[in-house]
Amino acid sequence: MRSIWKGSIAFGLVNVPVKVYTATEDHDIKFHQVHAADGGRIRYERVCTVDGQPVQYADIDRAYESPEGDRVILTDEDFSKLPAAEKHEIPVLQFVPSDQIDPILYEKSYYLEPDSTTPKAYVLLAKTLEEVDRVALVHFTLRQKTRLAALRVRDGVLVLQTLLWPDEVRAVAFDKLDGVGEPKAQELKMAETLVDTLSDDFDPGLYVDEYQLELKRLLDEAIASGSSKVTRAPEAAAPEMDAEVVDLVAALQRSLEASGRRAAKATPAAPAKATKAAKATPEKAAEKKPAKKAAKKAPSKQARKGA
Repeated sequence: MRSIWKGSIAFGLVNVPVKVYTATEDHDIKFHQVHAADGGRIRYERVCTVDGQPVQYADIDRAYESPEGDRVILTDEDFSKLPAAEKHEIPVLQFVPSDQIDPILYEKSYYLEPDSTTPKAYVLLAKTLEEVDRVALVHFTLRQKTRLAALRVRDGVLVLQTLLWPDEVRAVAFDKLDGVGEPKAQELKMAETLVDTLSDDFDPGLYVDEYQLELKRLLDEAIASGSSKVTRAPEAAAPEMDAEVVDLVAALQRSLEASGRRAAKATPAAPAKATKAAKATPEKAAEKKPAKKAAKKAPSKQARKGA
Protein backbone atom coordinates (compact mmCIF):
# COMPACT_ATOMS: atom_id res chain seq x y z
CA MET A 1 0.00 0.00 0.00
CA ARG A 2 1.06 3.59 -0.59
CA SER A 3 0.25 6.31 1.91
CA ILE A 4 -1.97 9.11 0.61
CA TRP A 5 -1.55 11.58 3.47
CA LYS A 6 0.81 12.35 6.34
CA GLY A 7 0.03 14.33 9.45
CA SER A 8 -0.67 13.91 13.14
CA ILE A 9 -3.54 13.32 15.54
CA ALA A 10 -3.91 16.07 18.15
CA PHE A 11 -5.02 14.21 21.29
CA GLY A 12 -5.04 16.94 23.91
CA LEU A 13 -1.37 17.85 24.38
CA VAL A 14 -0.31 14.50 22.89
CA ASN A 15 0.78 14.50 19.26
CA VAL A 16 0.52 11.22 17.31
CA PRO A 17 2.27 11.29 13.88
CA VAL A 18 0.51 9.03 11.36
CA LYS A 19 0.43 7.98 7.72
CA VAL A 20 -2.96 7.43 6.06
CA TYR A 21 -3.77 4.51 3.75
CA THR A 22 -6.98 3.67 1.90
CA ALA A 23 -8.48 0.70 3.75
CA THR A 24 -10.74 -0.66 1.01
CA GLU A 25 -10.53 -1.41 -2.71
CA ASP A 26 -12.98 -2.05 -5.52
CA HIS A 27 -12.77 -5.58 -6.99
CA ASP A 28 -15.38 -5.03 -9.71
CA ILE A 29 -14.26 -5.94 -13.23
CA LYS A 30 -13.83 -2.81 -15.35
CA PHE A 31 -15.25 -2.44 -18.86
CA HIS A 32 -14.65 0.02 -21.70
CA GLN A 33 -17.39 1.32 -23.96
CA VAL A 34 -16.89 0.26 -27.59
CA HIS A 35 -18.66 0.77 -30.90
CA ALA A 36 -20.92 -2.27 -31.42
CA ALA A 37 -20.31 -2.26 -35.20
CA ASP A 38 -16.51 -2.50 -35.21
CA GLY A 39 -15.35 -2.69 -31.58
CA GLY A 40 -13.71 0.73 -31.72
CA ARG A 41 -13.04 2.33 -28.33
CA ILE A 42 -15.41 5.17 -27.39
CA ARG A 43 -13.55 8.23 -26.16
CA TYR A 44 -14.85 11.46 -24.69
CA GLU A 45 -13.53 14.96 -25.21
CA ARG A 46 -14.06 18.15 -23.25
CA VAL A 47 -15.82 20.28 -25.84
CA CYS A 48 -17.00 23.85 -25.41
CA THR A 49 -20.72 24.25 -26.16
CA VAL A 50 -20.10 27.78 -27.51
CA ASP A 51 -17.41 27.28 -30.16
CA GLY A 52 -17.54 23.48 -30.41
CA GLN A 53 -13.79 23.18 -29.91
CA PRO A 54 -11.98 20.75 -27.53
CA VAL A 55 -10.74 22.44 -24.36
CA GLN A 56 -7.53 21.61 -22.50
CA TYR A 57 -7.91 20.86 -18.80
CA ALA A 58 -5.65 23.80 -17.91
CA ASP A 59 -8.15 26.16 -19.59
CA ILE A 60 -11.13 24.96 -17.56
CA ASP A 61 -12.59 26.97 -14.67
CA ARG A 62 -15.46 26.01 -12.39
CA ALA A 63 -18.92 27.54 -12.39
CA TYR A 64 -21.71 27.58 -9.83
CA GLU A 65 -25.32 27.96 -10.84
CA SER A 66 -27.82 29.12 -8.25
CA PRO A 67 -31.35 27.68 -8.04
CA GLU A 68 -32.53 30.89 -9.72
CA GLY A 69 -30.22 30.31 -12.68
CA ASP A 70 -27.49 32.86 -11.83
CA ARG A 71 -24.03 31.56 -12.70
CA VAL A 72 -20.72 32.43 -11.02
CA ILE A 73 -17.40 31.41 -12.60
CA LEU A 74 -14.49 30.95 -10.19
CA THR A 75 -10.83 30.61 -11.15
CA ASP A 76 -7.97 28.93 -9.30
CA GLU A 77 -7.01 32.37 -8.00
CA ASP A 78 -10.46 32.74 -6.39
CA PHE A 79 -10.13 29.39 -4.65
CA SER A 80 -6.64 30.28 -3.41
CA LYS A 81 -8.16 33.16 -1.40
CA LEU A 82 -10.26 30.78 0.69
CA PRO A 83 -8.97 29.61 4.08
CA ALA A 84 -6.33 26.93 3.62
CA ALA A 85 -8.12 23.60 3.75
CA GLU A 86 -5.08 21.33 3.43
CA LYS A 87 -4.26 20.99 7.13
CA HIS A 88 -1.97 18.19 8.27
CA GLU A 89 -3.53 17.75 11.67
CA ILE A 90 -6.40 15.56 12.87
CA PRO A 91 -7.80 17.27 15.96
CA VAL A 92 -9.90 15.17 18.34
CA LEU A 93 -13.18 17.02 18.99
CA GLN A 94 -14.81 14.67 21.50
CA PHE A 95 -15.32 11.00 22.42
CA VAL A 96 -18.77 9.47 21.90
CA PRO A 97 -20.36 6.02 22.30
CA SER A 98 -20.08 4.14 19.02
CA ASP A 99 -23.74 3.10 19.06
CA GLN A 100 -24.77 6.75 18.87
CA ILE A 101 -23.38 7.12 15.34
CA ASP A 102 -25.96 6.12 12.75
CA PRO A 103 -24.29 3.70 10.28
CA ILE A 104 -25.80 5.69 7.39
CA LEU A 105 -23.28 8.43 8.17
CA TYR A 106 -20.21 6.24 7.54
CA GLU A 107 -18.54 6.96 4.22
CA LYS A 108 -14.93 5.79 3.54
CA SER A 109 -12.37 3.99 5.71
CA TYR A 110 -8.63 4.63 6.10
CA TYR A 111 -5.87 2.84 8.03
CA LEU A 112 -3.53 4.94 10.15
CA GLU A 113 0.10 3.82 10.53
CA PRO A 114 2.37 5.28 13.24
CA ASP A 115 4.90 7.62 11.63
CA SER A 116 7.51 7.90 14.38
CA THR A 117 10.46 5.87 15.62
CA THR A 118 8.74 5.37 18.99
CA PRO A 119 4.98 4.77 18.41
CA LYS A 120 4.21 4.83 22.12
CA ALA A 121 1.63 7.63 21.77
CA TYR A 122 -0.09 5.71 18.94
CA VAL A 123 -0.42 2.57 21.09
CA LEU A 124 -1.61 4.65 24.05
CA LEU A 125 -4.43 6.21 22.01
CA ALA A 126 -5.45 2.84 20.52
CA LYS A 127 -5.53 1.13 23.93
CA THR A 128 -7.47 4.02 25.45
CA LEU A 129 -10.16 3.82 22.76
CA GLU A 130 -10.48 0.08 23.34
CA GLU A 131 -10.78 0.46 27.10
CA VAL A 132 -13.40 3.24 27.10
CA ASP A 133 -15.40 1.61 24.25
CA ARG A 134 -15.86 4.94 22.49
CA VAL A 135 -14.91 6.48 19.17
CA ALA A 136 -13.19 9.80 18.74
CA LEU A 137 -14.86 12.41 16.55
CA VAL A 138 -12.21 14.25 14.55
CA HIS A 139 -11.76 16.69 11.69
CA PHE A 140 -9.89 15.24 8.73
CA THR A 141 -8.82 17.32 5.73
CA LEU A 142 -8.04 15.50 2.48
CA ARG A 143 -7.80 16.90 -1.05
CA GLN A 144 -8.86 20.38 0.07
CA LYS A 145 -12.04 19.11 1.67
CA THR A 146 -12.59 19.01 5.43
CA ARG A 147 -14.57 16.03 6.66
CA LEU A 148 -16.00 14.89 9.95
CA ALA A 149 -14.64 11.45 10.83
CA ALA A 150 -14.79 8.74 13.47
CA LEU A 151 -11.53 7.37 14.86
CA ARG A 152 -11.73 3.84 16.22
CA VAL A 153 -9.60 0.70 16.66
CA ARG A 154 -9.63 -2.45 14.51
CA ASP A 155 -7.29 -5.32 15.36
CA GLY A 156 -4.97 -2.95 17.23
CA VAL A 157 -4.78 -0.50 14.31
CA LEU A 158 -6.36 2.96 14.31
CA VAL A 159 -9.02 3.31 11.62
CA LEU A 160 -10.40 6.61 10.39
CA GLN A 161 -13.91 6.52 8.91
CA THR A 162 -15.14 9.69 7.27
CA LEU A 163 -18.71 10.68 8.06
CA LEU A 164 -21.31 12.48 6.01
CA TRP A 165 -22.35 15.86 7.31
CA PRO A 166 -25.86 15.72 8.82
CA ASP A 167 -27.34 17.79 6.00
CA GLU A 168 -26.00 15.30 3.44
CA VAL A 169 -28.43 12.62 4.63
CA ARG A 170 -31.79 13.03 2.97
CA ALA A 171 -34.96 13.19 5.02
CA VAL A 172 -37.41 10.48 4.05
CA ALA A 173 -41.21 10.23 4.29
CA PHE A 174 -43.17 7.62 2.32
CA ASP A 175 -46.90 8.22 2.13
CA LYS A 176 -47.64 4.51 1.85
CA LEU A 177 -46.49 4.02 5.45
CA ASP A 178 -49.02 6.48 6.79
CA GLY A 179 -51.92 4.88 8.61
CA VAL A 180 -50.59 1.31 8.44
CA GLY A 181 -51.75 -0.75 11.42
CA GLU A 182 -49.36 -2.36 13.92
CA PRO A 183 -48.50 -6.08 13.40
CA LYS A 184 -50.47 -8.56 15.48
CA ALA A 185 -48.80 -10.31 18.44
CA GLN A 186 -48.92 -13.69 16.69
CA GLU A 187 -47.30 -12.24 13.57
CA LEU A 188 -44.51 -10.71 15.64
CA LYS A 189 -43.94 -13.98 17.49
CA MET A 190 -43.62 -15.97 14.25
CA ALA A 191 -41.29 -13.37 12.77
CA GLU A 192 -39.10 -13.45 15.88
CA THR A 193 -38.97 -17.26 15.72
CA LEU A 194 -37.79 -17.03 12.12
CA VAL A 195 -35.12 -14.54 13.16
CA ASP A 196 -33.90 -16.91 15.85
CA THR A 197 -33.50 -19.78 13.36
CA LEU A 198 -31.34 -17.57 11.11
CA SER A 199 -29.31 -15.95 13.89
CA ASP A 200 -25.56 -16.50 14.16
CA ASP A 201 -22.31 -14.58 14.68
CA PHE A 202 -21.24 -12.46 11.75
CA ASP A 203 -18.50 -14.02 9.61
CA PRO A 204 -17.81 -11.98 6.45
CA GLY A 205 -15.79 -14.87 5.00
CA LEU A 206 -19.00 -16.81 4.46
CA TYR A 207 -20.17 -14.39 1.79
CA VAL A 208 -18.74 -13.96 -1.69
CA ASP A 209 -19.60 -11.80 -4.67
CA GLU A 210 -21.17 -14.47 -6.89
CA TYR A 211 -21.81 -12.02 -9.71
CA GLN A 212 -18.13 -11.05 -10.05
CA LEU A 213 -17.03 -14.71 -9.87
CA GLU A 214 -19.43 -15.75 -12.62
CA LEU A 215 -18.49 -12.74 -14.73
CA LYS A 216 -14.79 -13.61 -14.42
CA ARG A 217 -15.54 -17.24 -15.37
CA LEU A 218 -17.50 -16.06 -18.42
CA LEU A 219 -14.61 -13.88 -19.58
CA ASP A 220 -11.98 -16.57 -19.00
CA GLU A 221 -13.98 -19.12 -20.99
CA ALA A 222 -14.45 -16.70 -23.86
CA ILE A 223 -10.70 -16.01 -24.02
CA ALA A 224 -9.83 -19.70 -23.80
CA SER A 225 -12.28 -20.67 -26.56
CA GLY A 226 -11.12 -17.94 -28.92
CA SER A 227 -14.67 -17.03 -29.87
CA SER A 228 -15.55 -14.25 -32.28
CA LYS A 229 -16.04 -11.93 -29.30
CA VAL A 230 -12.33 -12.06 -28.51
CA THR A 231 -9.73 -9.81 -30.14
CA ARG A 232 -6.28 -11.18 -29.49
CA ALA A 233 -3.72 -8.80 -28.07
CA PRO A 234 -0.92 -7.97 -30.55
CA GLU A 235 2.44 -9.57 -29.89
CA ALA A 236 4.60 -7.36 -27.77
CA ALA A 237 7.33 -5.67 -29.78
CA ALA A 238 10.92 -5.88 -28.62
CA PRO A 239 11.50 -3.15 -26.06
CA GLU A 240 13.21 -0.12 -27.54
CA MET A 241 16.03 1.55 -25.70
CA ASP A 242 15.19 5.06 -24.63
CA ALA A 243 17.22 8.04 -25.82
CA GLU A 244 19.38 8.13 -22.70
CA VAL A 245 20.36 4.48 -23.08
CA VAL A 246 21.06 4.93 -26.80
CA ASP A 247 23.30 7.92 -26.04
CA LEU A 248 25.12 5.90 -23.38
CA VAL A 249 25.69 2.98 -25.77
CA ALA A 250 26.96 5.36 -28.46
CA ALA A 251 29.32 7.01 -25.99
CA LEU A 252 30.67 3.62 -24.90
CA GLN A 253 31.14 2.58 -28.54
CA ARG A 254 33.09 5.76 -29.28
CA SER A 255 35.19 5.14 -26.16
CA LEU A 256 36.01 1.61 -27.32
CA GLU A 257 36.93 2.84 -30.80
CA ALA A 258 39.12 5.55 -29.35
CA SER A 259 40.89 3.10 -27.03
CA GLY A 260 41.40 0.73 -29.98
CA ARG A 261 43.06 3.47 -32.03
CA ARG A 262 45.35 4.31 -29.13
CA ALA A 263 46.27 0.64 -28.74
CA ALA A 264 47.04 0.37 -32.45
CA LYS A 265 49.36 3.37 -32.28
CA ALA A 266 51.09 2.02 -29.19
CA THR A 267 51.77 -1.52 -30.59
CA PRO A 268 54.67 -0.62 -33.07
CA ALA A 269 56.58 1.03 -30.24
CA ALA A 270 57.75 -2.39 -28.91
CA PRO A 271 59.94 -3.47 -31.91
CA ALA A 272 61.38 0.04 -32.27
CA LYS A 273 64.59 -1.00 -30.45
CA ALA A 274 65.14 -3.86 -32.88
CA THR A 275 64.74 -1.49 -35.78
CA LYS A 276 67.31 0.86 -34.32
CA ALA A 277 69.66 -2.10 -33.74
CA ALA A 278 69.24 -3.21 -37.33
CA LYS A 279 70.15 0.25 -38.49
CA ALA A 280 73.41 0.26 -36.48
CA THR A 281 76.65 0.73 -38.45
CA PRO A 282 78.53 -2.39 -39.69
CA GLU A 283 81.58 -1.32 -37.70
CA LYS A 284 79.71 -1.40 -34.38
CA ALA A 285 78.20 -4.74 -35.31
CA ALA A 286 81.64 -6.14 -36.13
CA GLU A 287 83.03 -4.93 -32.81
CA LYS A 288 80.27 -6.74 -30.89
CA LYS A 289 80.58 -10.09 -32.70
CA PRO A 290 84.35 -10.79 -32.02
CA ALA A 291 83.85 -9.92 -28.39
CA LYS A 292 81.33 -12.74 -28.06
CA LYS A 293 83.69 -15.18 -29.81
CA ALA A 294 86.60 -14.13 -27.61
CA ALA A 295 84.57 -14.70 -24.55
CA LYS A 296 83.84 -18.25 -25.70
CA LYS A 297 87.48 -19.07 -26.67
CA ALA A 298 89.11 -17.69 -23.51
CA PRO A 299 88.36 -20.69 -21.35
CA SER A 300 89.83 -23.11 -23.94
CA LYS A 301 93.26 -21.33 -23.89
CA GLN A 302 93.40 -21.46 -20.13
CA ALA A 303 92.56 -25.15 -20.32
CA ARG A 304 95.53 -25.79 -22.64
CA LYS A 305 97.92 -23.87 -20.41
CA GLY A 306 96.78 -25.85 -17.44
CA ALA A 307 97.43 -29.04 -19.38
